[in-house]
Amino acid sequence: MRFLIAGSSGFLGTQLREQLVASGHDVTSLVRRAPGSQELRWDPYAAPLGVEVVEDHDVVVNLAGSPLVGNPHSTRWARELMNSRITTTSVLADAIAASSSKPVFLAGNGISFYGDHGSEPLSEQADSRGDALLTRVSRAWEAAASPASDAGARVVVLRTSPVFDRRSMPLKGLRLLFSAGLGGRLGDGTQHMPVMSARDWVDAVIHTAEHDVEGPVNLCSQVTPTNAEFTEALGSLLHRPAVVPAPAVVLRKAGGELGGLVLDSVNAVPEALTRSGYTWHDPDVRAVLAEGLSPSR
Repeated sequence: MRFLIAGSSGFLGTQLREQLVASGHDVTSLVRRAPGSQELRWDPYAAPLGVEVVEDHDVVVNLAGSPLVGNPHSTRWARELMNSRITTTSVLADAIAASSSKPVFLAGNGISFYGDHGSEPLSEQADSRGDALLTRVSRAWEAAASPASDAGARVVVLRTSPVFDRRSMPLKGLRLLFSAGLGGRLGDGTQHMPVMSARDWVDAVIHTAEHDVEGPVNLCSQVTPTNAEFTEALGSLLHRPAVVPAPAVVLRKAGGELGGLVLDSVNAVPEALTRSGYTWHDPDVRAVLAEGLSPSR
């Protein structure tokens, strides 16, 4: 198939592009600089995308957006986090809606859509709760894709969990912290935190393009661990104690807009992937972390 990808230079975008090419698909990247081979230039903040661009492709993927890493106390950072995701999604959704071919739209999003639900298992039909920054961003981000679905295109909303790989955050930073003996649970550790390996994320995204999957999809491992289970697994794999807890009150104060995120409990269930026949490489937290820490990564 012919794929058009926005945000292909980030960690996940790079992994996806390389796997698609290796599998024999044609991939074109949308870039904001002077384009090279297999690239097209766009400026989503200044102009719409030509309909002819999307009509030349079977699948459009949006992974573009400003970095999650930033100053959580900065209103500018929070504004860019929101605007970059809404703007890029809207431009692509509008182009797809106006096209005659209506390519599939794989619209990037986050598992933080759900907000804090305690231990309640959350399939894709669960509601969104709370007013945390990333939850608000995810709601608006998903809504921005609606012109494409309203026009009849097949839209898949990629509700992505944190992806754990030693080459990128958050595992890159956590590996150093735990290796120094400073790792520990966050708060009381009972909150559920979805996880996924990079190879499962890439294969699951391609799976949604190649199969009749539509609507929101939870991109996470089959079993979502608690923070305490995650902490124990990472400490064990690194052969380091993980006994330095971070008090909830400190996390909330120091983290600004993201302070409560690590304490929210999202017990995500990948129902859509399971129903569509996807088979996981790394179904639980220990497998996810072992893969992410592998020297071959």
